[in-house]
Amino acid sequence: MENFWDYSVWGSLNLIAILLLSLLLANTLKRKIMFLRMSLIPTSVLGGAILLAISGFYKLFTGNVFFDTMFFGGRGMATLEIITYHCLALGFIASAFKTSDNKMTKQRGAEIFNTGVTTVSTYLIQAVFGFGVTIIAALISKDFFAAAGLILPFGYGQGTGQALNYGNIYETQFGFVGGKSFGLTVAAFGFISAALGGVIHLNLLKKRGKINWVNSEESVFDSLSSEEIQTNNEIPMEGSIDKLTVQIAFVLVAYLVSYFMMCGLGNLLPGMKSVIFGFNFLLGVLSATVIKSVVKWLRKTKLMNRQYLNNFLMTRTSNFFFDIMIVAGIAAIRLGIFQQYWAVLLILGIGGALITYFYIGFVCRKLFPDYENEQFVAMYGMLTGTASTGIVLLREIDNGFKTPVADNLVYQNFPAIVFGFPIMLLATLAPVKPYLTLVLLLGFFIIMNIILFRSMIFKKKSDKTKV
Repeated sequence: MENFWDYSVWGSLNLIAILLLSLLLANTLKRKIMFLRMSLIPTSVLGGAILLAISGFYKLFTGNVFFDTMFFGGRGMATLEIITYHCLALGFIASAFKTSDNKMTKQRGAEIFNTGVTTVSTYLIQAVFGFGVTIIAALISKDFFAAAGLILPFGYGQGTGQALNYGNIYETQFGFVGGKSFGLTVAAFGFISAALGGVIHLNLLKKRGKINWVNSEESVFDSLSSEEIQTNNEIPMEGSIDKLTVQIAFVLVAYLVSYFMMCGLGNLLPGMKSVIFGFNFLLGVLSATVIKSVVKWLRKTKLMNRQYLNNFLMTRTSNFFFDIMIVAGIAAIRLGIFQQYWAVLLILGIGGALITYFYIGFVCRKLFPDYENEQFVAMYGMLTGTASTGIVLLREIDNGFKTPVADNLVYQNFPAIVFGFPIMLLATLAPVKPYLTLVLLLGFFIIMNIILFRSMIFKKKSDKTKV
C-alpha cells in the first residue's frame, strides 16, 4: 500500500515540475539577456542545458546521479528517457490531427515534393558521413561500435526522440554501451549547430544586404483573429467538457490505437519488437490520420454535427509535447559518454553541421531560387534541430510567412516518410553488415539526388537530343 508522502508517489511529478520550472527559467533568461535573445537557441534547449549543468555539478561534488535521487523517485534518468520517447510520438500525433484547406497547385506540389526529397537526401548524406566516421573509428579501436554514426541523421535530421530510440535499439539489441546517451548527445549537438549556424548565416546575409533581419523576439506580431482560434460550427471552448480536454483525448486515443498496433506487429515479428516500438511516432501518425478520416466521414454523412478538432489547440498541444521532449532529452544526457567518445562526437557534430549546411545551400540555390534564403534557413534549422527550430529561424527573415516555406515544412512530411522509411530499416542492418549498409546508403543517396534534380538532368538530356 502506497503512502502519499512517499517519494514513489511524488517522484515523477517532482521531475515534471522541475522540467517545466527549467523552461520558465530559460524563458526568463532569454528575455533578459541580450546574447541569449539574439542566439536563436530554443528555450527548451536552454532549459535542458540548465538541468544538464546542474546534474553535472551535482555528480562532480557528490558522485551521485542528480535525477536518480529519492526526490525523483530513485529512477529519474529512466523516467526522462521514457518522457522523451512518448513525447516524440504525442507531438507528431497532435500535428497529424491538424487540418488544412489550402489548395494545391502543380508548382506547389512539386516544391513540397522537392522539399521532402531534400529532407531524405540530407538524412542520407548525414548517414553516409556519420557511418563512415564511426567505421574508421571502429577500425582504430576494436571496442568501438561501428554503426554509432548512423545515429547522426536521427539526432540531427529527426531530433531528440529518434536519436534516443535508435540509441536504445543499438544499446539493448547490439550491445552499444551508452547508446541512448550517445544519441541524446548527438541531438544536443544538432540544436547547438542549428542555433550557431543559423545566427552566423543570418548575419552573413544581413552584411551582404540580402535580408532585413529583425529579431523575432523583439518584433510585434499581429494578434490572432477569432477565425484562427475557432472556426464555424466547432464545439464551444468551455462546454460540458473543455475543448482542450477533447483535443488531448483524441491524441491519447490515437496513441492507444498505435500501441495495440505495435503489440500486434511485435507478436507477429518478435525479433523486430524493439524496432517496431521505435516507430511509435510513425504508427501514431498513421492512427491519427485514420481517426481524422473517420471524423471527416462522420461529419460528411451528418452523423456528427459539430467540429471537435481544433487546429489552434492541436498546435499548442504538439508544441507542449515537443518542448517537454527536448528539455527531458537533453537533461537525460550522461556526461560520462562525452568524456568517453569526445573525439568521435566532436567530428560527428562539427562535420554533420558543415555537410548539412553546404548540401542544403546547394539544393536551395538550384531548386528554390525564388525564396532561396528563406528555404535554406528553415531547412537547415529543421535538419539540425527540429521543425520548430526551422520555423524560429524562418521567422527572422519571413516574419509573416509570406513565402511558402512554412507550408513546405509541414506538407513535406508525407514524401519524407515514404522515402525515408528504408533508412530506418537500414539502420538496423548496419550493426550486422556495416559495409553492405554503407554501399546501400550511398546508392540510395545517388538515386534520391537523381529524383531531386530530375528536371535539370533530363532537361539537359533532351536538349542534347534536339541538337
